[in-house]
Amino acid sequence: MDGVGELTAEAVVDRLVPREPRVSPDGRWVVYVTAPLGRVGKYPVTGLWLAPADASAPAREIAGGEADYRAPRWAADSGSVFFLSDRDERGTTQLYRIGLAGGAPERLTEWAGGISGHVPLPGSVVLIAPDAADHAGDPLVRTTPPADEVPARRPSAEDPDGGLEQAGASSAGQARVWDTKARPDRLWLLELLTSSIRPLGALGDRHVDQVAARPDGEVLAVFTWSCADREPGVFEPGLHLVDLATGDTRDEGTPALEASDPAWWHDGAGWHLAHLGLTPPDLIGGTAVFEGGENLTEGMTTCPFELVQVDDGPPLALFAEGLDTTIRRLDPGFTEVAQVQGTSLTASRDGRTVAVVRSTGTEPEQLFAGPPHDLVRIGAPAPPRTWGAQHRLSYRAADGLDLDGLLILPPGKSRTDGPFPLVTLVHGGPYDRYADRFHLGWYPSGQWLAAAGFAVFLPNARGGRGHGHAFAHRVAGDVGGAEFTDVLTGIDLLVEGGVADETRLGIGGWSHGGFFAAWAVTRTDRFAAALVGAGVIDWPLLAATGEHSRFEAALGGVGNSPITHAAKIRTPVLILHGEGDTNVPLSQAELLHHALRGKHHEFVVYPRENHSIRERDHQIDVLNRSRAWFSHLLA
Repeated sequence: MDGVGELTAEAVVDRLVPREPRVSPDGRWVVYVTAPLGRVGKYPVTGLWLAPADASAPAREIAGGEADYRAPRWAADSGSVFFLSDRDERGTTQLYRIGLAGGAPERLTEWAGGISGHVPLPGSVVLIAPDAADHAGDPLVRTTPPADEVPARRPSAEDPDGGLEQAGASSAGQARVWDTKARPDRLWLLELLTSSIRPLGALGDRHVDQVAARPDGEVLAVFTWSCADREPGVFEPGLHLVDLATGDTRDEGTPALEASDPAWWHDGAGWHLAHLGLTPPDLIGGTAVFEGGENLTEGMTTCPFELVQVDDGPPLALFAEGLDTTIRRLDPGFTEVAQVQGTSLTASRDGRTVAVVRSTGTEPEQLFAGPPHDLVRIGAPAPPRTWGAQHRLSYRAADGLDLDGLLILPPGKSRTDGPFPLVTLVHGGPYDRYADRFHLGWYPSGQWLAAAGFAVFLPNARGGRGHGHAFAHRVAGDVGGAEFTDVLTGIDLLVEGGVADETRLGIGGWSHGGFFAAWAVTRTDRFAAALVGAGVIDWPLLAATGEHSRFEAALGGVGNSPITHAAKIRTPVLILHGEGDTNVPLSQAELLHHALRGKHHEFVVYPRENHSIRERDHQIDVLNRSRAWFSHLLA
């Protein structure tokens, strides 16, 4: 995207963005994936790149072509990279290895169901993959009998097919029966010398979600679900320790819900294992760092969202702190290491070299690496373009709660050039946030609308990430309540300050932001245009049909549902939705469409799409259609 001419939707969705960086254990190299926002064809096309962590030489592509590359992981000696790709059979990922000199990657597996994940070890690789014997029944039968009636299949090295044990013998065996189209992932060990693969551990029929190897290479920490389906699998998590030499498995009880990012460290006296998970006691309230059931971040007014193992010391974590992002070390005081406006943190074995995907308000996402306080850009700088100026906002809600957000102005304009037509874009979640980073995506986003002459308000209302558990919990059971007045207060301040034109206000968003836009136009006629992308229209119906059902039930009910008050809508509404959305099913959009019959609205359904729109042509349509909608109605 150079600075010449109009910013086109094609330029937005075709821009390459780095992701999944991994610093080598010795800290000398970074391997990462590049991918466009939009997908051409049925399967993604990405590239695998390698660069010195000190940026002493240009990055170079070591694997590419018409294939998808993901999950790069370093060998323990930093001499080669393992990765997953469908380069030999599109849509089915296998494990490959490539040396630092490049050349043809070596294929290591020919697994019928494809490989879902991997953890390299000296001389072997832990694989996460479905069992060929596991398949969905016909018809699909879903039951939940008492746990002591459920047989658990426990494969072992001596008996790969597994015997039948009484499921009640351990928490690993207390899985519910749940036939499903999603094949559960199992745990396997690939011996590199012999290319043999054998079952690993005794996890019964549980679905393997995430794995972390202890730095001494003796034990694995394994997170499991009761089944591969998110509902109810995620609500019945398990934590297990698997001895790599013997396969012996010890159940460590139930971790926090949404347990992720397991990270080991040794304090000189013994081993510790931390992970991220939902802050108790309710489902709404954001994430925390846990060890052995203890919430290590209790009472903090910041929010951890990535946890990274550092083999020679305590883990590092990315924390959302208002509009900022910091790296902190997992010690008793959560010491701040550096401030970085980024995501996808990775670190060397000793933690002295890190990498992040970083951006600023006017600089697109790029990979940076080096010592945390002295990061350097990896790869060529982004082509120059004049972007809209991004301003940090800080204000108080009607009840005195401190809030923040961002304002993006049209390129080349300042506040004194107002008032502008203003579009407010509400983020998803609601447990998400607008950080002080670059905002340009396939959905209607800040820089995209600013380039068309709009001022764009990105509010961080209560319920979001960045201000601790209590702040996030404030929307529990009352989504759209005080959260709505938080957003209106920010809009009022921009109107009073001469930035926004009261007669030309628009509102929009995707997912929770889509709900908020629909909810807003049932509350007020102030908005001249609204965009509802994959929005929640009926909370009880979503709780009965969506894949996050119990979370949705904890957010709102009939009174918080836009459909309950849809007769009040006078604002023109653009409804956008993926036909195959399993998070917020299409029935939600259809409810709003039917409720608006005879009123000014447009209903667009994207075939083959889930909750996020992935196909390039569909993303281009979303961008062009949304900008045209606001341009016409806020002119």
